[in-house]
Amino acid sequence: MAQKYVYKFGGGKADGNGQMKPLLGGKGANLAEMSRIGLPVPPGFTITTEVCTYYYKNNRSYPSDLQKQIKDGIATMEKIMGCKFGDTKGMPLLVAVRSGARDSMPGMMDTILNLGLNDETVLALVNATNNERFAWDCYRRFMQMYGDVVLGVQKREGEDHEPFEVVIEGYKHQAYGRDILDSELTAADQKELVKRFKDLVKERTGHSFPEDPWEQLQGAAGAVFGSWMNDRAIVYRRKYGIPAEWGTAVNVQAMVYGNTGSDSGSGVAFTRNPANGTNEFYGEFLVNAQGEDVVAGVRTPEPVAQLANELPQAYKELLNVRAILEKHFKDVQDVEFTIQQGKLFMLQTRNGKRTAAAALKFSMDMVDEGLINWKTAIQRNPADQLDQLLAPIFDLKDVEAATPIASGLPAGPGAASGKIYLNADRAAAAEAKGEEVLLVRNETSPEDLRGMIAAVGILTAKGGVSSHAALVARQMGKVCICGASALEIDYTQKTITVAGQVFHEGDYMSIDGTSGKVYGGKLKTAPSEIITGMIEGDETARSSEKFKHYNQLMEWCSKVTRMDVRTNADTPEQTRNAVAFGAKGIGLTRTEHMFFEGDRIDSMREMILADNEASRRHALSKLLPYQREDFAGIFEALDGLPATIRLLDPPLHEFLPHTRDQQEELAQKLGISVEKIAHRVESLHEFNPMLGHRGCRLGIAYPEITEMQARAIFEAAAEVLAKGKKVKPEVMIPLVGFKKELDLQTDIVRRVADEVMAEKKVKIDYLVGTMIEIPRGALTADEIAQTAEFFSFGTNDLTQTALGISRDDMGAFLMPYTEAEIFANNPFATLDQSGVGQLVEMAIEKGRSTNPGIKLGICGEHGGDPQSVKFCHRVGLNYVSCSPFRVPVARLAAAQAALQEAEEAKKADKAKTAKKTVKKAAKKTAKKAAAKTKSAKKTAKKSVKKAKVAKKAAKKAAKKATKKAAAKKKAVKKAAKKTAKKKTAKKKVTKASKKVAKKAKAAKKTVKKAAKKKTAKKKR
Repeated sequence: MAQKYVYKFGGGKADGNGQMKPLLGGKGANLAEMSRIGLPVPPGFTITTEVCTYYYKNNRSYPSDLQKQIKDGIATMEKIMGCKFGDTKGMPLLVAVRSGARDSMPGMMDTILNLGLNDETVLALVNATNNERFAWDCYRRFMQMYGDVVLGVQKREGEDHEPFEVVIEGYKHQAYGRDILDSELTAADQKELVKRFKDLVKERTGHSFPEDPWEQLQGAAGAVFGSWMNDRAIVYRRKYGIPAEWGTAVNVQAMVYGNTGSDSGSGVAFTRNPANGTNEFYGEFLVNAQGEDVVAGVRTPEPVAQLANELPQAYKELLNVRAILEKHFKDVQDVEFTIQQGKLFMLQTRNGKRTAAAALKFSMDMVDEGLINWKTAIQRNPADQLDQLLAPIFDLKDVEAATPIASGLPAGPGAASGKIYLNADRAAAAEAKGEEVLLVRNETSPEDLRGMIAAVGILTAKGGVSSHAALVARQMGKVCICGASALEIDYTQKTITVAGQVFHEGDYMSIDGTSGKVYGGKLKTAPSEIITGMIEGDETARSSEKFKHYNQLMEWCSKVTRMDVRTNADTPEQTRNAVAFGAKGIGLTRTEHMFFEGDRIDSMREMILADNEASRRHALSKLLPYQREDFAGIFEALDGLPATIRLLDPPLHEFLPHTRDQQEELAQKLGISVEKIAHRVESLHEFNPMLGHRGCRLGIAYPEITEMQARAIFEAAAEVLAKGKKVKPEVMIPLVGFKKELDLQTDIVRRVADEVMAEKKVKIDYLVGTMIEIPRGALTADEIAQTAEFFSFGTNDLTQTALGISRDDMGAFLMPYTEAEIFANNPFATLDQSGVGQLVEMAIEKGRSTNPGIKLGICGEHGGDPQSVKFCHRVGLNYVSCSPFRVPVARLAAAQAALQEAEEAKKADKAKTAKKTVKKAAKKTAKKAAAKTKSAKKTAKKSVKKAKVAKKAAKKAAKKATKKAAAKKKAVKKAAKKTAKKKTAKKKVTKASKKVAKKAKAAKKTVKKAAKKKTAKKKR
């Protein structure tokens, strides 16, 4: 049987369903599902993602039986719609061709509407609808989309506008002397544009526009598959971690028309507000327009609620569909719809993209409404977006003092100030130089993606809250305002004129994506309500809905999380912030950071420049009180939570001045010669300091450094204990690759701890462990764990040493490596699970093999990355540690990992139970079969017995019959013999008779002869 590549839907039926996203893509699966639940979906079919994979594996060719399946799909559409594809006499069937990846990729892939039109079918459409303007408008739109997407008639380097748009604008000004709306173009205008489009296609491609509908369809499908690998799709996939091998599906659907007149229209809507989460039907529509007009941002649409006045019956149906969809999918839906002459059709539904603020409110409200439970609510908040909730807002004083210069539609909440750029490439280049950038455009398109990623905010003069700019901004968590129509953008002069002011590229603007207001200049920002409530304890902030929702979410996370989240903190303030966010301790305190403050650096430098141990100890004695004070502050802020403190790690040269002026200044302070400092700097120089004299190697070369730091830690602990508070210090030895290194350093730490406890007469509960950050440490973890009481994976350096890549120098090849898909992600942002991850897993296994109770954590930057956190949960770490403001992100990711694990275990149990049930049923069936076999055997035995008796009787009868037959045979033989005798006698009689007859005949002859003789005599 041939493989199925085409899945049909429509007419209340569907071959597929909503669970088949990997095969049908999100759009195809949901079209099938909507059709199955009875919503008004125009018929169509989906070409599976497997065809896309085949297409790229087989030199852009298709499976041999695909064409046959497509023709069958078209035939089904023709039957449902009552019209023929390519018909030149009656109403022609026109189709829309859309992409549909497994994960929604808004605006990334290409769409073609009205496919099937040519110079003949357009006339058939005119006759069938009696609407010339509508028919030619459809043809013009089709040529523009097909020319762009399939034939590649797009803007060239250095061009700011699409060539088809240039033709349209040129014609409008030529014919009308001004820029009129597309809906104001007449049938004659549309005909002329079709003619000019044909000329443009011929000029740009060297070929005529294709007239054959089947050729058009094949080209469109190929273009959709081809667009899976276009630049903007690759950029988008890279940003959101969508694998290239997933491929896209192609959806071919019968056209319904929103551009037939004032009783028709198209729109895009969300079942709730995706910007702030309000439970309101939120979206836009355009009367007398096709769907692409709404999202393209070329015209500013009307709010969807206005439909109640324009087309009340259709709006009533739409509200009903809204309720059905949320109840069925149990999530906020993003829908596309078309109204054709008053009749509603649903063209798409998908889970709506949303800001972090909206995701939080959606999930909380839906729990209250009983649509979802609290565990689902945790999963509904993307961990990698949560930090949007912590993003700043504009300072209230600055806002009150400023006057807005324009306003638009709030499409992405938050506050952003930056230098304005009117071109995506220039915006990206400016961001690469470290500038904060605002991308300002009339409207954005997928080609602007690089600039949108680079920008802190996006501002458009046209388009609405469902335009491309709004959709992508929400996905990326960018501040965004759309449809600020007061902006006059001049791309040539690189200026924006608004409110009597002229802004040039590089000037500052500020945008408030929550209110939709635009300001000139740079406004100050203030912390979000959550920061203010958590860190500052502000009661007004704490009473806000957003804060309460956030707090509830974090409480739920605590109920399911197995793995703790700690923080990387070097000061009491950072520690307090992290604890306020729910950190369960410190996973990394970098002691070297403390040496750079104030006068401490001079004492540190004095220690490094010392000629002997005594001089070093003298300098270290000056540093001791500073370190003790810092540690005490951290212990107090933790209030009994554990603190992992890393001993000195960086190479000593980092603490010394490198310029002549700085060296002269230090020489004066310390009363030594500049030459001595310069000589020491030179002697400490290393070709590869990352792999040089650092970490435990310093402590082994200069044990007095380890002694001082250990003493500072334990004296601080004793000091805090004396105040009646608890402390849990964990001393971490860095860069260990050999057990002996750890043994030597641990001996010093334990000796100093014993001395301090004896001096202070206290008992300090502490641990000594190490950082696993070089491959040898991971490979010999079983040996190291015999001494270490904990491991903390330093994945920053472990990544550098495992990959052989310097984090500071990888910028030169990160982009080409990502584009070539060598890196799925930046390995210093998201843990390389298949490489570095294997070292981590190996170290865990080996460490626990010799020390089952060893505590395990991670303290690299990966500790705040959701994907890496989920990996850490899976491999069984006790905690992850990250920067204070990433703690909420890590907590949410850890909770999601626990829920995911529980769900997988549940599925496994179900599968196990199902397997058991199947086994039980099989056993039962086997038992029944055995009983049946036994019964059959018994019956067979009886049958055999009967058969034997029958056989015996048959044998006896046969014997009797044989005997009888023999007797009969004998009798027959006897009779035959008798008969034979008779025959012989008869034969003899016959023979004798014959002999007598012969003799009689001879006698007669003799008599006759004698008579004849006698007569002759007489005559004579």
